[in-house]
Amino acid sequence: MLFNSLHFLLFFIFVTTFYYTLPYKFRWVLLLAASAYFYASFIPVYLVILGVVIVIDYFAGIWIENSQGRKRLFLLILSLIANVGFLAFFKYFDFLNNNITYALQLIGQKNEMPPLREMFPSLILPIGLSFHTFQSMSYTIEVYRGNQKAEYNFGIYSLYVLFYPQLVAGPIERPQNVLWQFREKFAYDWENVRTGLTLIAWGMFKKVVIADRLALVTDAAYGDVQNQSPAALLIATFFYCFQIYCDFSGYSDIAIGTARVMGFKLMTNFNAPYFAESISEFWKRWHISLSTWFRDYVYIPLGGNRRSKSRVYFNTLTVFLLSGLWHGADWKFIIWGCIHGIYLILAQILNTHAIFRPGHSGKGGSLPVRIFHMIWTFSLVALAWIFFRANSVSEAIEIIEKIFTFSDYGIPEIAMNNGEFIFSLGLLFLLVIKDKYFAKYIPDTGMFWVLFTLTCFCCYLFGVFTSNQFIYFQF
Repeated sequence: MLFNSLHFLLFFIFVTTFYYTLPYKFRWVLLLAASAYFYASFIPVYLVILGVVIVIDYFAGIWIENSQGRKRLFLLILSLIANVGFLAFFKYFDFLNNNITYALQLIGQKNEMPPLREMFPSLILPIGLSFHTFQSMSYTIEVYRGNQKAEYNFGIYSLYVLFYPQLVAGPIERPQNVLWQFREKFAYDWENVRTGLTLIAWGMFKKVVIADRLALVTDAAYGDVQNQSPAALLIATFFYCFQIYCDFSGYSDIAIGTARVMGFKLMTNFNAPYFAESISEFWKRWHISLSTWFRDYVYIPLGGNRRSKSRVYFNTLTVFLLSGLWHGADWKFIIWGCIHGIYLILAQILNTHAIFRPGHSGKGGSLPVRIFHMIWTFSLVALAWIFFRANSVSEAIEIIEKIFTFSDYGIPEIAMNNGEFIFSLGLLFLLVIKDKYFAKYIPDTGMFWVLFTLTCFCCYLFGVFTSNQFIYFQF
């Protein structure tokens, strides 16, 4: 079930209305059933897979809490292996197998293991597998650390993993932020409803009006790289920066807003990332729930920045290589993560040198200097996005080579007429103004109905409904 569908609209209205009419003690049951239905509406059989993971981590949490010494660590490791095992099997088996095949071919050998999709032709990557796997892992890790009590109510724990607003593409929540809320007695609160509906409407606008409109250009250009001019590829890359931002942050807004209407508060996942003045700041603003997950569960346990410089560089690169791999079983994602890791390492190495250092922040400087650093940071991020969006590493390299030829920059032919192009630039200007000055603006009741109605009307009138799926569903 997609957020940008009539199916979800009817589902949301029914569940929310029923939620507020039920006695408090039955509400979690409704949400659990609704969440299971929501996930099963994609591919029902994968609800079974998610159920197995839930059972494993439910008992792991209880056993870890009631164990002592090394047994606690042993149970945690078993839980993590189970979670990573499911993720590796469905998402990375073919990637690893293909690389083994290539390596064996170099020495004249043959890999007898067939691809997973060849053995099971109907097998599809479960929707949101990377997201709910990381959320499940955070639970057992926090129980092991003593920051979270084990949840003994199996239904409540299942709801923590399955909670439909953020099940498919986050935010990736921590148990101490969410579990207690499922027992909270949330009374109907117009402020929560107004805040939630504002987020939903704006998130939908970003998705169907901005992201899906920009996708018309990026899909056409990146789908036929050889026949594109440098200017067309440059425009497509610029558009993709905002397409992926509006698509993913739009999903997060809808998820957070949907939860807020019922009283639940989920963590902020985006904070105007393209206003960042350094790569380090960018990652404090982009996909915050994932970047903090890697910080808390990978970077800090590896030693963080408390070790030697070489070890800090290693820790940084490890985190971003894993982040790239998390996004997809393809070398292009690994290279994308590696690029960001290198940016941050260079920022640390060049911390006292060169105005062009990737990690420099112009905060406190003059406005022109700050704008320069915003543009510089955006350019570095855009360059990395090429690997993320391209169909392959070779195509990404070809795109970069074309863009940096600095020739043939005539009037580009793009999959959009002049009027649509100007309208798209206007939408991006609106997005920048909203992120800069009205990011946390929630209108009062009178203005809310005007803006909410206007936003919904614009979604209907200007929305592009040919590309419905959210980009991060594939992760």
